[in-house]
Amino acid sequence: MTRHLPLTIAAAATLLSGCIRFGAEPPASLLTLAPAQPVAVGQAQNSNTARAVTVAVPAVPQALATQRVPVQSGPTDIAYLKEASWSEAPARLFARLLSDTLTSRSGRLVLTPAQSLADPGARLGGELRNFGLDARAREAVVTYDATLIRQGATAVEKRRFEARVPAATMDAAAAGPAISDAANRVAAEVADWVGR
Repeated sequence: MTRHLPLTIAAAATLLSGCIRFGAEPPASLLTLAPAQPVAVGQAQNSNTARAVTVAVPAVPQALATQRVPVQSGPTDIAYLKEASWSEAPARLFARLLSDTLTSRSGRLVLTPAQSLADPGARLGGELRNFGLDARAREAVVTYDATLIRQGATAVEKRRFEARVPAATMDAAAAGPAISDAANRVAAEVADWVGR
């Protein structure tokens, strides 16, 4: 009886290996944002010659606290796009896009909160309210409630930015480019607002 025990355990493990899965199947590809105005390679900046701005990763509602792509299907209904995931959290992707756009469009020296201890310059933060698809309108929607404290000021400015871009289909192939386009439009408007 004891000499058959290793065979029994091996057979059971083989049978169970087909039933147990650790983690979800990875998507075929991951989505990311492509900056419309990338920072030039080798571009050097100095806080003595360029005004600084510190960009914080925006806060997000729970629906965006995931790498999945939300789809608004009704006034209070949210689902997630099948077989589509972001390469990292949407808030981090958007903060990086904002940083690149601010640098290339306004010439600002963009810092992260960790880099800004000596001279934060202006401080840009806010909440990323929408970053997905609206199935009813067949659009990609990016909404950012920005807060800005200009360098040397104590008053907080707040402004909502939103872009909507048509999405031909509600799938990963259409979602990535449409959301990236909407995010770039918002980032450009924010850069113009901060840069003035």
